[in-house]
Amino acid sequence: MLARLSFRPLFLRLLLFSLLLAGCGTQATPTQPPAPTSAQPPVPTQAPKPTATQPAPQPASDLTVFAAASLTEAFAGLGKQFEAEHPGVTVVFNFASSNQLAQQINQGAPADVFASANRTQMQAAIDAGRIVSGTQQTFVRNRLVVIYPLDNPAGLRALQDLATPGVKVVFAAREVPIGQYSLDFLDKAADDASLGGSFKEGVLANVVSYEENVRAVLIKVVLGEADAGIVYTSDITGDNANQVGRIDIPDTLNTIATYPIAALSDSEQPQLAQAFVDLVLSPAGQDLLEQYGFIPAK
Repeated sequence: MLARLSFRPLFLRLLLFSLLLAGCGTQATPTQPPAPTSAQPPVPTQAPKPTATQPAPQPASDLTVFAAASLTEAFAGLGKQFEAEHPGVTVVFNFASSNQLAQQINQGAPADVFASANRTQMQAAIDAGRIVSGTQQTFVRNRLVVIYPLDNPAGLRALQDLATPGVKVVFAAREVPIGQYSLDFLDKAADDASLGGSFKEGVLANVVSYEENVRAVLIKVVLGEADAGIVYTSDITGDNANQVGRIDIPDTLNTIATYPIAALSDSEQPQLAQAFVDLVLSPAGQDLLEQYGFIPAK
């Protein structure tokens, strides 16, 4: 009886201990391994193709354009347009009188395009072998006009007044296209009875200087260093139009100047050179030149 009583508590303890162990044990839920993913190779990126509004970039380069001084403002505008259409290209201008430019070309100065204010200097570049004869094209025309300072110290009212003794007149040099055109005007005027037989001699007696280009004539008149001068109508457009007065020269006495342009045959970048010529001759180029007072070639 005593042995039976002592066994029972021991049994109950063992049973309770077993139950506790069973309650504390946890079943780990097996986790599924992540599904294998197939490695996707990176998709190569492609550079965007140029569109009509996004010109294809080009290697950086300079395009050298020799142009008559009277083209300064107009060609500066064309240069900016050309650079916008040809990223990486910088248009470098050399503005001077056409005879100076032709001389530099004949002496071997590197250039890509030549725009002259007359055919004579273009022919000089052709004769030197730098331009192929027949590739030159007329791109604009121009005409002459008499100008005087805004305060008009000589009191000029008509062409006849240029021959009044004491009037200070400036011309461009004979070698410069505008200089020769000015002398041609006087030759025609000598045969015009309305101006009088002594008009030519009277004007020549009043010439105080012969300038190296048409811009020098314009500046002297604007500064009041001369009472009158002869320039192109294109020289007194834009801001310049408000700095001088003008006396028009009638068609019978005027000269319509012809401006030819061509790419040089030894240009190191002939395609770009021709592209600039094409822009000048294009409707957009002609419209811009007309805005600056030139007579379009179209």
